[in-house]
Amino acid sequence: MLQNERRLQKIGSSVLMSLPAEWIKTLGLKKGDILSIENNHDNSITIFPARDRNSQGTEITIHLFDLSHDKLINQIYGAYLLGYDLIKIIGKTQIDFENREIIKKAMRNLVGLEIVDEDGLNMTIQFLLDARSMNISKILKQMSSIVNGTHRDIVSAMKTGETHIDLLVRGRDDEVNRQYFLIVRLIRTAMMDRRLASSLDLSNIDILDYRIAANHLENAGDLISKLSSQLSGSFDEIKYKKIIEGNYLILEMQEKSISGFITKDTEKSSQVVTLFNKFNAISNFIKNDYIKLEGNYQSVLNIINIIYTMDEIAKCWVDIADLIKPVYSIR
Repeated sequence: MLQNERRLQKIGSSVLMSLPAEWIKTLGLKKGDILSIENNHDNSITIFPARDRNSQGTEITIHLFDLSHDKLINQIYGAYLLGYDLIKIIGKTQIDFENREIIKKAMRNLVGLEIVDEDGLNMTIQFLLDARSMNISKILKQMSSIVNGTHRDIVSAMKTGETHIDLLVRGRDDEVNRQYFLIVRLIRTAMMDRRLASSLDLSNIDILDYRIAANHLENAGDLISKLSSQLSGSFDEIKYKKIIEGNYLILEMQEKSISGFITKDTEKSSQVVTLFNKFNAISNFIKNDYIKLEGNYQSVLNIINIIYTMDEIAKCWVDIADLIKPVYSIR
């Protein structure tokens, strides 16, 4: 990044500063063009041509020539995550039914994509949501709500003796991924577009923190799905009282870590650490004392795997709580 220094000049009652000639030339600006100026939280300013607000979004073309199904899906996902608004898919010959179904299946996992034009050789997919109207905190809370609801249903099933816990998570993990992909797209776009970041009220550190938090949340969702599989069919062998108690602590950790992260409440960060210490005590009790009571090797192994997965979920909430930073007001 080139850095230029400019001296402020006062003409009449106005304070003026010249703009770099190279920047003017690159953007094709001329006398009379209107520039927009936004104030950033760090007291810097962002200057951009006002006409760009109405410009068309970026587009990318994907050629189907010799593309495997996996590569086709990866290119669609990649174009979405990189913030392309228009994805044009072009076939060398007629796009067959199988490829069209693969494209549509990929689209179902990507929020906001719709087919806007289609013929035998081409498909045009467009992102129809306005990024500037989105609320990244709301999307993160929605992700958290799905993950929390799934985990809570699993714990309830443990209490009632339900033997098919894994059925409770089917489909919900896909919805978590959809929201996660939307956040990643939004964050990447905001990183490249300072105007969007400003309209979303995101500083550079906020962008980084939300990316990390969303990743931990998505990882926790995967781990909870894994936990449901580990618990299925084991109810006759394992006594769950302490395991259920540990899961309730993890649920409370999640609620406080996500709420604290969004509101920047450092007190909740401390509460998450306290809850993790309580969970750790239960985990150690189960591993060091409770397991000794089990005579069956497979039962012991099941318990160890379950506790390990629970510990990984709990650490996701600790990691999010660690992102909470104090907010200082300058008087």
